[in-house]
Amino acid sequence: GPAKLPEEVLLEVQKELVHYGNSGISVMEMSHRSAEYSNINDKAQQAVRDILNVPSNYKVLFLQGGGTGIFAAVALNLMGRTGSADYIVTGSWSEKAAKEAAKYGKVNHVLPQTKKYTDIPQRTSWKLNADASYVYYCDNETVHGVEFPEIPDTKGVPIVADMSSNIMSRKFDITKFGLVYGGAQKNIGPAGVTLVIVREDLLGSPMPICPTVLDFTIMAKDNSLHNTPPC
Repeated sequence: GPAKLPEEVLLEVQKELVHYGNSGISVMEMSHRSAEYSNINDKAQQAVRDILNVPSNYKVLFLQGGGTGIFAAVALNLMGRTGSADYIVTGSWSEKAAKEAAKYGKVNHVLPQTKKYTDIPQRTSWKLNADASYVYYCDNETVHGVEFPEIPDTKGVPIVADMSSNIMSRKFDITKFGLVYGGAQKNIGPAGVTLVIVREDLLGSPMPICPTVLDFTIMAKDNSLHNTPPC
């Protein structure tokens, strides 16, 4: 669930709740097409780039649907490249993601399937598929207490990581990933928005059935403002 927010952040929100800047209105009343909101959106994206050192060949997206929505969005946007994807299931969250992805293509379970998640098996037991569209894992499985000590070596296959519970808690090399995401409520801010950082070369091939609001290519083109964002 939602994590504690710093008091200084809450006080800043309180101060600007009724009147944001010189706009004379609350952010909750703003049109997402307005110059004021566009500026807020741009500043938030730049803050993400600054904190995580995100290079220019990655898009920073603010989407809706939470992490659960992104379970489907990842498959709908990326799996069509080869029709299959590798899932390293080490706990409840990656298990849910693999189950969702299986609706849209072939899911290869890299590790032997189990219901007892206590550690990350030795790399020698992994069964990676060189033809996978991507390799998916959850960096920190909060339900079972399993966290990856390092970024998996996937031999060049794009890596997708759910970092909902530990993103921005430490530095990492974003260039080793094809896509990372996190629900804001765990480690970024209030619930309602999901951060997705995706490498540009992975855009452009969504499945025909992909809903517009989950289409990374459309959302990147429209600067995450294709539809009304959460306030």
